[in-house]
Amino acid sequence: MDPTVAFRVLPQELRDRLSASVRLAADPVLLDPETDFPAALADADILISGWGCPALTADVLATAPRLRAVMHAAGTVRSLVSDAVWERGIAVSSAADANAGPVVSYTVALVALAARRTLAMAAGYRDGWPAFEARTGADGRTIGIVGASRIGRRVITDLVAADAEYRVLVSDPYITDDEARLLGAERVELTDLCRRSAVVSVHAPLLPETKGLFDAAMLALIPDGGALINTARGPIVDTAALTAECASGRLEAYLDVTDPEPLPAGHPLRDLPNALVTPHIAGSQGDEVARLGRYAVEEVERWLSGQPLRGEVTRRELPRLA
Repeated sequence: MDPTVAFRVLPQELRDRLSASVRLAADPVLLDPETDFPAALADADILISGWGCPALTADVLATAPRLRAVMHAAGTVRSLVSDAVWERGIAVSSAADANAGPVVSYTVALVALAARRTLAMAAGYRDGWPAFEARTGADGRTIGIVGASRIGRRVITDLVAADAEYRVLVSDPYITDDEARLLGAERVELTDLCRRSAVVSVHAPLLPETKGLFDAAMLALIPDGGALINTARGPIVDTAALTAECASGRLEAYLDVTDPEPLPAGHPLRDLPNALVTPHIAGSQGDEVARLGRYAVEEVERWLSGQPLRGEVTRRELPRLA
């Protein structure tokens, strides 16, 4: 992984814990991914990867004849694994579950802000005491969740349990009406969700069919005074279309991801009073990133003892993951 984060992801206590189960390569977290990576893999049975790890292509795996497991101490593995990984039968685990907790709490906090039209109210407060203007066409407590993903489902359950009288709608082609009800939500089509929700929060994976999903037409369905939250992937939202909606004052935007990322200097979304743009901080940050390393170390221990991997990723489910 990137040496600049390696000691935070795998602090000394976790490397000591690893050493009780495996023989660590010398200076394992300080290897330069470009120059030392193939040589380091030559005798490796297990790879703990993270941000900055090169893709495990057929050429790379040719230098790793013993490799049998990859424990990714980060979220998505879509850019890491290749067909060659599956063809070799290499086990793959992701710490996405460990990363989900911070994203869920961050999103729920944004929902609370958006439900109160916080950005619009703060902007109005600069000129005096602002009057709350009700949204047009949507109940302010109706929240739309786009994507019943690992994070999306947890956001739903946390909102339902928040004692804030939220009504939660969910749109996802892979969830059933019964599954949605068990979560405490109502399953609807995306267009219906946008029309009925005061706050729309995006939790879908970036796939060919979701790229640009929130284009000008879809954004126009969100009622006046509504808000869009995106803590998933930037390209799911058409940046130009969202910028136009925010510039008109019709919608608020709470964005932890953008397209492009980062937004160029001087981009209107950086300065509009009804847009909050943060630098991809919803996931594990600072001391929190050690939870990713701990998850990966625990996966190593489970794998060595023959237990099922908690974060196992399979070839079949990979296309649907974030």
